Amino acid sequence: MNIIAWIILGLIAGALAKLIYPGRQGGGILTTMLLGIIGAFIGGSLLTLLETGTLQLTAASLSIPGILVAIIGAMIAIFIWESLTRRRPL
Repeated sequence: MNIIAWIILGLIAGALAKLIYPGRQGGGILTTMLLGIIGAFIGGSLLTLLETGTLQLTAASLSIPGILVAIIGAMIAIFIWESLTRRRPL
């Protein structure tokens, strides 16, 4: 998949994941795109693990099922990102 398709998939998946995920997430368009691209890798790798039983670093494609998998992966990435950057009260 070329870089333009990665950017488009990242924007779509990241924006939809931020829309679906409860709460308020910070970050601008670059954060959304990066979380979407990371989500495509997470979702694609989890889907490959479920289908074949082997863990491989693969990414979702620019298709409807690929976008759905990337959204799920982006939601996982948002959860991890918020867990790492959340400010804890003293």
